[in-house]
Amino acid sequence: MSDTMTATLPEPGQKAPDFILPRDGGEEVRLSAHLGAPVVLYFYPRDDTSGCTKQAQGFTELGGDFELLGARVLGVSKDSVAKHERFRDKYGLGVTLLSDAEADVCERYGVWVEKKMYGKTFMGIERTTFLIDAQGRIARIWRKVKVASHAEEVLDAVRAL
Repeated sequence: MSDTMTATLPEPGQKAPDFILPRDGGEEVRLSAHLGAPVVLYFYPRDDTSGCTKQAQGFTELGGDFELLGARVLGVSKDSVAKHERFRDKYGLGVTLLSDAEADVCERYGVWVEKKMYGKTFMGIERTTFLIDAQGRIARIWRKVKVASHAEEVLDAVRAL
């Protein structure tokens, strides 16, 4: 991996870094295949934890509203496809979950960062959401996301595009 201490987030107005990642269900997703429609790309630390579950449920509950606006919601973590499938099935999630096992995409988006908890330092995913417009440019970024009402805030931003 590259030097993770110098990872920087892409900026609003810049082209979103393209990628191909495996998803739940066994297929692959290429970001650039969604040009022409908005994409909500959210990075989260781990499947089946309280905050990550609430976040995925929030996006799932509003899935019909995102769909009416033509927006696709993609969640990314380092968890395996098999773990994503168990997480999806356990909670009846309707969002597409992508596996970035090597954290390559996380690094390119600047969300693979040094974290501290209980006096220990470790590398992990900083909960971050990117709204990518129909032209493939980053329209908005939410860093260090607080889960409560986040999906509603993102939906409002999609409506404003």
